[in-house]
Amino acid sequence: MAERGPLLGATLELDVGTVAHGGSCVARHEGRAVFVRHALPGERVRALVTEDRGGGYCFADAVEVLAASPERVEPPCPYAGPGRCGGCDWQHASAPAQRDLKASVVREQFTRLAHLDVSDLLEGVEELPGGLLGWRTRNVYAVDRGGHPGLRRHRSHEIEPIDRCLIGAEHVGNAAALGDTWAGLSGIEVARGTEEDTTLLAHRPGPGRQSRGRRPPDRVRVVTGPSTLHHRALGRDFEVEAGGFWQVHPAAADAFARALLDTVQPEPGETAVDLYCGAGALTAALAVAVGASGSVVGIESSVRAVADATANLADLPQASVRLERVTPTVLAALDVAPDVVVLDPPRAGAGREVMTALLALHPRTVGYVACDPAALARDVATAVTSGWRLSALRAFDAFPMTHHVECVARLDPA
Repeated sequence: MAERGPLLGATLELDVGTVAHGGSCVARHEGRAVFVRHALPGERVRALVTEDRGGGYCFADAVEVLAASPERVEPPCPYAGPGRCGGCDWQHASAPAQRDLKASVVREQFTRLAHLDVSDLLEGVEELPGGLLGWRTRNVYAVDRGGHPGLRRHRSHEIEPIDRCLIGAEHVGNAAALGDTWAGLSGIEVARGTEEDTTLLAHRPGPGRQSRGRRPPDRVRVVTGPSTLHHRALGRDFEVEAGGFWQVHPAAADAFARALLDTVQPEPGETAVDLYCGAGALTAALAVAVGASGSVVGIESSVRAVADATANLADLPQASVRLERVTPTVLAALDVAPDVVVLDPPRAGAGREVMTALLALHPRTVGYVACDPAALARDVATAVTSGWRLSALRAFDAFPMTHHVECVARLDPA
C-alpha cells in the first residue's frame, strides 16, 4: 500500500453524506470514500485531506462549511477543530443530533456486520443526566518531550497543549497538574470517585516492545491522592483501585446495571455467570437479584480487580469471583450450569470462540454490555449463526461529545 496517496494535502469541495463509525461522515470524490471529520450529514464543506495511503478511501478535515446543517453549533471547547485535539468528535453538533448520529451508527453496524435490521428494537440513544460537559471522571493526559501535558490530536502522536478539558469533571478537566511539567513521563492520569476524592497517577513507558512495534503497557503509580476510589451503583458502595476500571460517566454504572437487570430479569434462586466482571458492579446487581438461594460467579483476569471485587462482594455470600481469563477452555470447564450469562468485554468484544463457548453453556438468556457497536454486532452475528436471536437492544450516551456509545443487548435461544 502506498505511503502517500494522490490526494494528501489536497482541498476538496464535498457534499457530506451519512455518519460513519468513529466520529466522521462519508463523502465521495472521484469514486473514493472520504471520511470527513468536523462535518455533519447534509452539509457542503471544503475539506483538507489529512491522510491518504492509496486504496479506496482517505481522511479529511472540514476546514470551511459552505452550507451548514441546522444541527451545527459553535464548539464550546477552544481546542476542538481541524488539526486540534482528537478527544471529542461532535463538539460541533447539538445534543439531540449527537444522539441521533450515534443511533444511526449502531443501526448501520448491525446492518453491515450482523445483517440485522434493529430499527424496531432500538428506539434511540438514551441521554444520561449531567449534560454534555463536565462529566468525565477520568482523563489520561499525554506528555510531550518537554514534559508538558495535553491531549493527542486525531490519528496522531502529536500533542495538543491544553489548560483545561471541558468534558472533564471538576478537578479532572481542570486538574492543577495541567499547569506543571512532567519530564520523563508518558502521561499523567487524573481520576475521581463519587465523593470527589481525586487521585493523580504517573505513567511511565513500560519495558520492552510488543508485537507489531506497539508500546508495552505503561507502568503506573500514584503521585497524590488515595490509592482507592469510592464509587456507587444501585445504592451500593464500591472501592476500586485508583488506576482500575470504572465507568467514567458518573451515572453510567447505575444506568447500565439497571438496564441489564431490566433486560435479563434474573429470578430468585437462579445461577448467573458474569464474564469480564471487573470490580463487581454487575456481579453485585445480579447477586442481589438472585438472592441468597441463587448464586453468581464472576470471572476476571485482573489480579487487582479480583481483589477489589472480592472485597466489594463480601456481604453477598452467593457471589464469588475467579481470577481467570475468559477463554473457551475456562468456560467449558465451568462447574456451574448458568441460567443467565452476562458479559461486559473490552472494546474488541468477546470474539467468535468465546461467544460460541458461552452459548454452549445453554443459559436461558445472555445479557451483553458493549462499548463498541461494531464488536457487539460481530458477536451477535456469531450468536445468530448458532441459533440465537437478538431480542432487546438499548443504547446510552455515556460519552457525550465523542463518537462512543454504550449498548445493552439481550440474546435468547431462537
